[in-house]
Amino acid sequence: MKNTILILSLLLFISFLNAQEIVLITKKNVLFKVKEKNTTIKISEEEFNASKADYRQTNAVFLPNITASHTGISTTNPLTAFGAKLNQEILTQNDFNPALLNDPTATRNFATKIEIQQPLINLDGFYQRKAAKTKMKAMSLKTARTQDYLAFEVEKAYMQLQLAYKAVAVLEKALNAANANKQMADNSFKQGFLQQADVLNVEIRVTEVKNQLQTAKSNVQNASNYISFLMNDESYVVYKPTEELIVANFNVDGKKISENRADIKAMHLASKAYETMNKADKMAFLPRLNAFGSYEMYDNKFFKGDASGYLIGAQLSWDLFQGSKRFGKVQKSKAELEKSKLAYTQYVSKSNLELNKVKRQLVDAKNSLELTDLAVQQSEESLRIRKNRFKEGLEKTSDLLLAETQFAQKQLEYYQTIYLYNFTKAYLEFLTKK
Repeated sequence: MKNTILILSLLLFISFLNAQEIVLITKKNVLFKVKEKNTTIKISEEEFNASKADYRQTNAVFLPNITASHTGISTTNPLTAFGAKLNQEILTQNDFNPALLNDPTATRNFATKIEIQQPLINLDGFYQRKAAKTKMKAMSLKTARTQDYLAFEVEKAYMQLQLAYKAVAVLEKALNAANANKQMADNSFKQGFLQQADVLNVEIRVTEVKNQLQTAKSNVQNASNYISFLMNDESYVVYKPTEELIVANFNVDGKKISENRADIKAMHLASKAYETMNKADKMAFLPRLNAFGSYEMYDNKFFKGDASGYLIGAQLSWDLFQGSKRFGKVQKSKAELEKSKLAYTQYVSKSNLELNKVKRQLVDAKNSLELTDLAVQQSEESLRIRKNRFKEGLEKTSDLLLAETQFAQKQLEYYQTIYLYNFTKAYLEFLTKK
């Protein structure tokens, strides 16, 4: 009963896969679509746009601040009423009557005012602008490193898809061999050369391979879905790589961590930005020089201005003491600067540690590749000998099944080792990319 359910499940799964569209895809095409549509890259680009907008805000250090307003009032306040008439240029001799001065009638005043404030010398603002520009450059490098990482993820995902198809191919061959063994065992059982237990062992082997094949086909779909995710494609079709999983050529000599690697350079620039912000906080102790001016129009009617005047000037301001607030701010920016320097040193050191580890992993993977290749050849020859002996009745069924299982396992191990070697090589390239 269990075998029947398993076979039905396998048939339904195969039907589901067949019903899905299978699309051939190259690694180059995946890379192109990821760069164009990947959400992580778009998020990184928007983070850069945000830092660019922060930098644009610092234009206020050079550009004027211009405001316009229109105000209307009605008042019986003696001082305000007299000033309104004075601004409107409508004062008469009669307005100096003490009775009218002390108890004026309701006076309306409409004022249109344009004000300009122009920074001239603002040293802390200059350094804040420089820090914002450095941060913007750092975010640009972070975006570039994000693209490098996604390219590495594409390499890994594409290799996973290649490995999944290799596993399917190996297990399909193993299933064909298991079915052939089952037919041979059935014939031998009918002729009285095998016992029922031997036939059952062969059937168990067939079931095991079918189960493994189903898992391998699920892995094909999982790898395809991950590639769809990277490309931000919600169709989730089943992809098939156009390139085979083969050993990639790679030279480890001369590979080292570069200070020009985008993420390392970004951290260096971030440290520079903290240094500039510390200087900006120190410059806040110095005075500021600003120019200002205004043009005003007055009337007792809405949006009219028969009377006008202007005012221009300059102001040198110096905040002498703010309750030790600025001292604390300088100390904080200094601590953040030292923290960023330590973080940079630690990050470079950790990157070199990772590089040395990956180099050793690559050597181990290369040695493992040679050994697994030899193991495949040996297990294939062992299976051939045992199969010939089994046909002649000179080999146990259990020994044949063991040899068959071992051959399939060694093939899978060999392709997994190729994947591991290629993945390690791709990771090493990612670490040493300039």
